[in-house]
Amino acid sequence: MARRYWLMKTEPGTFSIDDLARRPGRRAFWDGVRNYQARNLIRDEIRPGDGVLVYHSGIARPAVAGTAVVVGTAAPDPTQFDRRSPHHDPAADPQSPRWYGVEIELEGIFAKPVTLDELRATPGLEAMVVLRRGNRLSVTPVRPEEWSIVVARGA
Repeated sequence: MARRYWLMKTEPGTFSIDDLARRPGRRAFWDGVRNYQARNLIRDEIRPGDGVLVYHSGIARPAVAGTAVVVGTAAPDPTQFDRRSPHHDPAADPQSPRWYGVEIELEGIFAKPVTLDELRATPGLEAMVVLRRGNRLSVTPVRPEEWSIVVARGA
């Protein structure tokens, strides 16, 4: 199966690409997704070996900060069952998990983050899902040509 590409949003005040870089093995379980459409992508579509654009959102200048690779298959998100977690879901059932995550490993941090404004202004990225009006999904597909353009701009 061909490698696929994704954009995953994170708020750097909660978990940034630098936090990922400090993790053992530069790996982390991507948890806390609480949108069914994004959950379905994680659970049903994302596979080991897929590329990830790590996107910092919720800040003054949102930007793609670097790349990662998916290193595990989707698994139930343990935070849904943890009453101390801000991602706890009291309706989640361990016998039939509602929320999933996936482990990723940092590939690289961009020398120059690619801002949302740059994404909007770059030819070839006009159809990028993250740029669609009203899009708020934390996980979106990225076409191979979009991946190449964004990675080249971040180098």
